[in-house]
Amino acid sequence: MTNTSLQNAQSNAIAHTAEIIAVGTELLLGKTANTNAQDVSQVLSELGINLFFHTVVGDNVQRLKQAVEIAKGRADILITTGGLGPTHDDITKQTLAEAFGKKLIFNESVAKKIRDFFEKRLLVMTMTDNNFRQAEFPENSIIFDNEVGTAPGCAFEAEGKHVIMLPGPPRECRAMLRSGVAPYLQKLSQSELHSHNIHVFGLGESAVEAKLSDLMQSLWNPTLAPYAQDGEVMLRLTAKAGSKDEADALMMPVLQTVRETLGDIIYGVDTGSLENTVAMLLQERGMTLAAAESCTGGLIAKRLTDIPGISKVFMGGIVGYGAHSKAALLDVDKSLLEEKGTVCKEVALAMADGVRKRFKTDIGVSVTGVAGPGSDISGHEIGTVFTALTTKDQSFCRNLRLYHDRNRVRISASSHALDMIRRFLTGLEII
Repeated sequence: MTNTSLQNAQSNAIAHTAEIIAVGTELLLGKTANTNAQDVSQVLSELGINLFFHTVVGDNVQRLKQAVEIAKGRADILITTGGLGPTHDDITKQTLAEAFGKKLIFNESVAKKIRDFFEKRLLVMTMTDNNFRQAEFPENSIIFDNEVGTAPGCAFEAEGKHVIMLPGPPRECRAMLRSGVAPYLQKLSQSELHSHNIHVFGLGESAVEAKLSDLMQSLWNPTLAPYAQDGEVMLRLTAKAGSKDEADALMMPVLQTVRETLGDIIYGVDTGSLENTVAMLLQERGMTLAAAESCTGGLIAKRLTDIPGISKVFMGGIVGYGAHSKAALLDVDKSLLEEKGTVCKEVALAMADGVRKRFKTDIGVSVTGVAGPGSDISGHEIGTVFTALTTKDQSFCRNLRLYHDRNRVRISASSHALDMIRRFLTGLEII
């Protein structure tokens, strides 16, 4: 891509700014989760429209007016959710019309659709006159049909702003958002927003950020931001441009720099998860896996079997939680268990070998350790974990000291086991 094309892509990245105003006292009381804001935010992100504020206001005319006035001062697209129904606390259309100096106009065709909805689909309910309030709209509005309910949405322009009103029930809001609002907004946006998710295992968020701090601070389009996840870090690389190809052209040099900086602790780009990466690699190599788990209690197996089609490469797992089950199910030598206890390198390797032989797989992986809340009978501290991997010809083991929280120990231990598989399958050093 030429420098001129890149400059054009960055110029096209200038986007509208939106604010979401969710209307409903039930949201403020915590009785209802504001999932509509999440749905609207995702659509705005896809369209490259900046969103800097979410506002929630109760069913109060004066406070809604104040929220609208504030939003008018910092956004050129105002999107409301809720308050379009037929009852006295459904105040959104009336309040927004007044705030922008517009009259409410009765729409006969919408009134007919509402009447038909009651007659044909809501056979057990009687329609009351107040339902016709839903057929009133600010003058010169574009009306969005409600495919699954009775309250249509609408959009209008006034004072240099685009105002969009969506119903509150999430099912209705979501359907209208995709069918009517997204096409409306698409016409306003000259840019698209595209991202790549860079998945990292082996360094914490602060350490990753320290390595990339200068790069992140130098960027404006694209941008690079770290997000801490359970036991790993995700970096989101995002660009705004006129098309996906232009956005990718902006992102690729940055992605290359990140790869060079972090090296093989990056386990994938847009792969979704460590287990997805492992599943893909196993299938590509035509190799099979079995897992022996103690302190993780089947978490490795759970993470893998969440993936459709994993049965082609993952043959099964055994939870050998105590010494007896390790001996009986995984053929760990009883004298080894008596001498070393259940938490040690030798037992981890024996567990991996035992499950590999039991299921006749190419790879066996194991975890044994102390997840807490206290030390084990041998005095091993919380977070002491051994993860092992064996094949017919090779064996590897990691001795870990993990964060002292039972759930985090279990998640981190399962991730270390998966990372060992990933590194083995890609020919990387298993450290």
